[in-house]
Amino acid sequence: MSLNDNTTDGEVRRVRIREVGPRDGFQNEPETIATPDKIRLINALGRAGFDRIEVASFVRPDVIPQLSDGVEVLRGIDVPEDTARMVLVPNSRGLDNALAVRELFEEVALFVSASQTHNQRNINRSVEETMADVKEMGGRIVAEELTFCAVIATSFGCPYEGKVSMDRVLGLAEDFAAVGATEIGFGDTTGMANPAYAARFFRTALERLPGVEVTAHFHNTRGQGLANAYAALEAGCTSFESSFGELGGCPVPAGSTGNIATEDLVSMFHEMGVRTGLDLDQVIVAARQAQAVLGRKLTSHSIVAGPVLWPPDRR
Repeated sequence: MSLNDNTTDGEVRRVRIREVGPRDGFQNEPETIATPDKIRLINALGRAGFDRIEVASFVRPDVIPQLSDGVEVLRGIDVPEDTARMVLVPNSRGLDNALAVRELFEEVALFVSASQTHNQRNINRSVEETMADVKEMGGRIVAEELTFCAVIATSFGCPYEGKVSMDRVLGLAEDFAAVGATEIGFGDTTGMANPAYAARFFRTALERLPGVEVTAHFHNTRGQGLANAYAALEAGCTSFESSFGELGGCPVPAGSTGNIATEDLVSMFHEMGVRTGLDLDQVIVAARQAQAVLGRKLTSHSIVAGPVLWPPDRR
């Protein structure tokens, strides 16, 4: 079965969800999260059944101090053997540092913004400079027999430039695929997507990227995150990213909320009869633990309401 087939076993549908809270979520927290707490939370996520977790980023410590303990976290976590650990790499130097501890992870993500302005402000490089580096880095990742994943930020709109052409986004995706990326994630970085466009986008992406795992990554800035995920699912997408507790987000625009909450996404899918392979109760436990560690109320609905008690578990 293709990873993007929407049905299997008759009427039963299945999706894959990567948990990105330990990287994409934690990096936006203003208070330093202690390394033992990070390890404990990631271990809790591992018990929920995730087969993919984004754990760390090899960025400069002075740029994102919150993630400066990435190697220590990777060494300290105890997740199931079949759980793929992902790291995010911003440039060749970051890849050098990552490959020095290559045994600690299985997946590497490279990223670019579809918008020139966002890419320049995010990593101080043009899109063209970033993609030139991607070609060399992609070859190294493939040579190491690691899973090469790509992330395209501002795929559904840029807070500086406004609308971003679908053709531009998918052209970048095709460039990633040409240098070995087997998964490409499309990020709604500031929550500018809507369900109608998300449906058109993922139908087109699946047509233009045969053999590539197409992943949806939505934010809930304007309250449309789950609706967008549903639209992507109906368009044929079966690979998603989300963050427990709705952690994460983007500093622009002001007041942006985080990624769609993993526990809310899983709850929706289970109620629809879509199988995730995840233990929703354990995802909620992990999110509530994160809430306790951070010492503030998190914004997911399932933390408060808990899972729907019927029908039976649909993992």
